[in-house]
Amino acid sequence: MKKWILMLCLPVLLCLSGFAADMQQAEQLYREGKYAAVLGTYEDLLRAYPNDPFLYYNIGNCYFKMGSRGLATANYYRAWRANPRDKDITHNLSLALTASGEKFVPAGMPAALHQAFFGLTLQELKVAALAGLWFFGIMGTFWLFKRRFGALVIVSLLICIVTGGWYAWRSKIASQKLAVVAAPIAELRSGPGDNFPASANVAQGHLLLLQDSKDQWYEVIVKSQGLKGWIEADTIEKI
Repeated sequence: MKKWILMLCLPVLLCLSGFAADMQQAEQLYREGKYAAVLGTYEDLLRAYPNDPFLYYNIGNCYFKMGSRGLATANYYRAWRANPRDKDITHNLSLALTASGEKFVPAGMPAALHQAFFGLTLQELKVAALAGLWFFGIMGTFWLFKRRFGALVIVSLLICIVTGGWYAWRSKIASQKLAVVAAPIAELRSGPGDNFPASANVAQGHLLLLQDSKDQWYEVIVKSQGLKGWIEADTIEKI
């Protein structure tokens, strides 16, 4: 029995040891300031371990050190979505956004409320909403057939409404297509092409809401400025 367990666990152990060795090598390259080299290692690891928040975070650190605030912001944002409770990820995302003239916490919103609202991942909120619905169903069944636990029915209904509404609100926010300006300067034009006049220049690191696309152009809204126009696809990084 022990032999079979060892055989089953061996590939996992080898995989983890390989990951640890690659991470150790990457950290050494990072300490030596070889950011371009370590970036390739982290991106290779990300293909093997997709959506790992700490790989996104490390990739963001490399881009930030290399002066690419836009690409750093995009990767910090991906890391934050996957792990919104990590203080280092949140700090670096906020720092990168501030350096680009953006705000991590919307104006007028208390930081504690923002942290609480985004404190759970979307998947965790989905589980909470389903658990609230299940709890309400159980309590409602008891009340319907036994006329018992009336107070718990009300409590479970409130939990169901709160978690369900919270999940719906966050899902709506998550459905927004975000991008960040990756080029040093991107021109905002009145239409999808170089033949349309430029209405504004948007600096690296600014967040964009994607509205539409045509050929190699995206219609966007610059979140911090409320500007709307078309921007070339190769000047932005989708999040």
